[in-house]
Amino acid sequence: MRVRRKVLAAMATAAVTLAGGLAAVVSTSPVQAAVPGSSIPLVFKNNSGRSEQIYIYVLGTILDGSGRQGWADASGAFHQWPAGAPVPVPAPDASIPGPANGQTKTINLPKFSGRVYFSYGQKLIFKLATGGLVQPSLANPTDPNTNILFNWSEYTLNNDGLWINSTQVDMFSAPYAVGLRKSNGQVVSTGRLRPGGYHGFFKALQGQPGGWANLIKRRPDGTILRALAPSHGIGNGAPSLAGAMDGYVNQVWSKYSGQDLVVTPIADLPNNKYYGRVSGSTMTFRDGSGGIVTSFVKPSTDSIWGCYKHLDAPNDVRGQISRTLCAGFNRSTLLSHSNQPHNVPTDFYKDVSTNHYSRKIHAQMVDGKAYGFAFDDVGAHESLVHDGSPTTAYITLDPFD
Repeated sequence: MRVRRKVLAAMATAAVTLAGGLAAVVSTSPVQAAVPGSSIPLVFKNNSGRSEQIYIYVLGTILDGSGRQGWADASGAFHQWPAGAPVPVPAPDASIPGPANGQTKTINLPKFSGRVYFSYGQKLIFKLATGGLVQPSLANPTDPNTNILFNWSEYTLNNDGLWINSTQVDMFSAPYAVGLRKSNGQVVSTGRLRPGGYHGFFKALQGQPGGWANLIKRRPDGTILRALAPSHGIGNGAPSLAGAMDGYVNQVWSKYSGQDLVVTPIADLPNNKYYGRVSGSTMTFRDGSGGIVTSFVKPSTDSIWGCYKHLDAPNDVRGQISRTLCAGFNRSTLLSHSNQPHNVPTDFYKDVSTNHYSRKIHAQMVDGKAYGFAFDDVGAHESLVHDGSPTTAYITLDPFD
């Protein structure tokens, strides 16, 4: 599953592994207080307006130093996955019955790095291979979960606090918001669509020329289930998007063959600047003393949509620069602004060649924030809430209006 979680670039960090091999980065900086106990309450509210049974799953890696992966029950108790097999076998039923429409259910969220899945009307199908849990594969049209309406939130809860986000990195589907209550009683939330935003997004994507409408996936009866992110859509009904950014990339490469692209990747370290210049098919970055720090070959459109391959982002200086490039390409700000990251939202997505999927998601959000691509956190434009000592977490299923 090709997902990359947020990077808290301005903080001292340590990597942990999420369910399915996702990479998260969590703070090791001093915080106001440690999170007490082994879990916090998660208030799960159903405001969807739908009558289907909801199923909740809390899956991930327990953060006790063991690296064990598994699931949590409603009490927050950890259950390790049993061994898998070369031919994947059914996983234990990890579902928690969710609340009916208009109702609330409180479960316990353990110190995990992982996901909270929820599905409508049907339980999700998870299997275990020799490498661990097999999660739903959006890029595979034969996946047994293809015709199930579902979504998920990503979270990390450890002694340094809670990070919880709504995510559209892989798909836009069943609407929901996330939130938390701070130790001072303040409640913060994000991820909520504007009134009419759910249908508004699909209508806007349907009307976008160039094959973007092919990202929309329906049940056999025509019911809309989701829109795939372009990184998944290229191989699943939207092949025209494979070259959608190629012309823009060529223009960027031409521009920076004659001038520097200046990247200041960490806001709290404004003197750490890197200067990129193109020669042939390669953009090479140097530090202030002229020393080479990394280089990038001209990225493919797929590398841009997925923020990987030619734009790989290890947890080092290369990764810091790569994240910035990925954001600049997806938001189409690299031609218009030679100092990056450029963090003025009104300047995003102005070029005809841009990530229209992400653009249309942000346009429908109440606070304008979303995870429309993997490094949408560059400049803090992501749908994430965090606190060092939270008392409660929230997930609210919102109306499909």
